[in-house]
Amino acid sequence: MPKFLYTSFIFLFIFTLAKAQEKEIDPPYNIKTVSFVQNGSNVFPIFELGSTFQLQFDDLFGNEANYYFELVHCDYNWKPSEIPKTDYIRGFDNQRIMDYSNSFNTLQNFSHYRLSFPNQFATQLRISGNYMLKILNEDREVVFSRKFILYENHSTVGVQVKRSRDLKNIDYKHNLDIAILSNDIVFQTPLQNVKVVLLQNGDFNTAIKNIKPQYTIGNQLVYKYDKETQFWGGNEFLYFENKDIRAANNYVAKVGGNNDVYSSFLYTNQARANQIYTVYEDIDGNFVVNNINASNNAIEADYAWVYFTLSAPTFRLNKDIYIVGMFNNYSLSPEYKMDYNAEKGIYEKAVMIKQGFTNYQYRIADNKGVIDFENAIDGNFYQTENEYTVLVYYRESTDRYERVIGKGNANSLNIIN
Repeated sequence: MPKFLYTSFIFLFIFTLAKAQEKEIDPPYNIKTVSFVQNGSNVFPIFELGSTFQLQFDDLFGNEANYYFELVHCDYNWKPSEIPKTDYIRGFDNQRIMDYSNSFNTLQNFSHYRLSFPNQFATQLRISGNYMLKILNEDREVVFSRKFILYENHSTVGVQVKRSRDLKNIDYKHNLDIAILSNDIVFQTPLQNVKVVLLQNGDFNTAIKNIKPQYTIGNQLVYKYDKETQFWGGNEFLYFENKDIRAANNYVAKVGGNNDVYSSFLYTNQARANQIYTVYEDIDGNFVVNNINASNNAIEADYAWVYFTLSAPTFRLNKDIYIVGMFNNYSLSPEYKMDYNAEKGIYEKAVMIKQGFTNYQYRIADNKGVIDFENAIDGNFYQTENEYTVLVYYRESTDRYERVIGKGNANSLNIIN
């Protein structure tokens, strides 16, 4: 190969690699309870520009390992933005996480880490947009990564949840009508420059993207699609509570103990797809770390092996069943894949989870990670309470990056026909 062609090929390869889409990396077994925290509560990772928040996680090795953090600003499609780091960070990243403490009075030892924004390194985020937060080890290898989004308040985003206009799915889906209006931005060529992301319960894995405005009325953008903005309704999240880790509690049938950690054996869940809709009070997939006898839940709440069992006799698809929720970032990793017990005729899985109140659901996916919503284990119901979020991205022809200029919320409790 001629030298100039070889050089061009290498350059093209490096350029393509640099622009590869950023994807979240699941943490290893020893990293648990990764969550974004604001005002003391676990939240969906969507924050107003200039607000304060934290990333927190536990390391079950409990050896006070050194972890570092790195931030990458991304475009709408989660590819790194073509702007220097100094444009979106004031201060420094690639610094060691200094705020950590060890567990106290727990059977499972762990080190609890807290990374605040802004922090002692004067790390402040200067612009809105998509961000990938990477946690690195001492060798600067990525241990895990998490997405979060910063937005500005430059537009009003009206969202209305409606029943599906398709009679075939009227009892199973939610449809979002959206109207976007800005008083201080005049949208330039909105069909190209304005983009939206639709989220159900803050889950990036099920986001709807690349929907163009259907109508433009002056500076207002209107989305009134019949199919493009629909989500499967799903069912209410299941939950268990083991805030007193030594006693049976809500949906915990019995507890066990050994020389290592406690065990919480849950009642067997029955597949709800063929049952009538029943109200379960949930927190939209979230979780609350809680030890009823602790003064500092972050380091005094213990871990337990939680034993899930599912009876789904009509499940015959050549796919897998996973246990997911915000407690594991809706991960479809082998750690959360259920095993079929042919002798008992049920699906089983043991997962180590920090004690408290935990929402979860069973999710079907194939070996490529494609989720099957239509055949959901617990069915789809229009009555299901879901929290919906709409984010508005905007990039003028002279801008070097995409801003998030507005956020709208709606809840399906207020669904209309």
